[in-house]
Amino acid sequence: MTLAPSHTTSLLSRDQVLLPAVIERAGPKAARRFLEYFTAHIRNPNTRAAYARAVGQFLAWCDKRGLELEALEPMLIAAYIERLTRERSAATVKQHLAAIRMLLDYLVVGQVLPFNPAAAVRGPRHVVKVGKTPVLFEDDARRLFASIDTSHVVGLRDRALIGVMTYSFARVGAVVKMRVKDYYTQGRRAWFVLHEKGGRFHRVPTHHKATEYVEAYLETAGIAGEERSPLFRTTRGKTRELTDRAMASSDVLRMIKRRSRAAGLPAEISSHTFRATGITAYLENGGTLETAARIAGHASTRTTQLYNRTRERISLDEIERIRI
Repeated sequence: MTLAPSHTTSLLSRDQVLLPAVIERAGPKAARRFLEYFTAHIRNPNTRAAYARAVGQFLAWCDKRGLELEALEPMLIAAYIERLTRERSAATVKQHLAAIRMLLDYLVVGQVLPFNPAAAVRGPRHVVKVGKTPVLFEDDARRLFASIDTSHVVGLRDRALIGVMTYSFARVGAVVKMRVKDYYTQGRRAWFVLHEKGGRFHRVPTHHKATEYVEAYLETAGIAGEERSPLFRTTRGKTRELTDRAMASSDVLRMIKRRSRAAGLPAEISSHTFRATGITAYLENGGTLETAARIAGHASTRTTQLYNRTRERISLDEIERIRI
């Protein structure tokens, strides 16, 4: 592991960590505890990167003002959060405060600090009732699926991947982790196994359309017997042959942007669109929020509600009543 003094923190991997100057000056015990927090305590790479940026900015602010780790007090952290509130969104400020608070908690447990000076600091009020993820309603979703050329395995792969996200409300991160064995039949019912954040996984029964799409892809790809290999794979150059490597989330996003442009759909569409699309279509057709939350793997229906755009459809229908 590489240790280098820096005013900011950048966790490029678990083997390379830049140590902020404030932590380095606090001594080897603080440095070790800091590194343990980011390399062992935080398992999700996206969370690790986001918290590293937040903590790095805060410690750079401290270093610029000559503040040492043991000198931190609630008023100082509150001043930093107040300044940040004027520059960033409420959601971002709350995330930064959470990152700072959790790190200092970890240092307290490791007996580096006597108390957590961020514990009493409160962030800005932030209430989100409607999500920002663009959604496809029925006609546009069908147009996208119909526009995909399925005469080649790449088109079959792309249709199947989008189908899994739409019909099982799956996150793109869970879909790219799927192995061939994560699609299986038990009795008369086919199932998906989705690997979620924090090592959790849950099973979702497959919609008949998703079954059709995945079966067609597996048959043409010839990978049905390779149970431990990636389900959705990258392609090799211009040959468009499948490799044995799993697609990354960035690969999926590029594919979706390309497919959306070809179908004449908005440029804002992202991988997350299909999770919101599936949930909205389910609720529009009489599904319950509680069941949608279980399918999506949400701990709370509040999270699921962020993906519910049925009210947008109602608003559009009502506005079209203005006939001039």
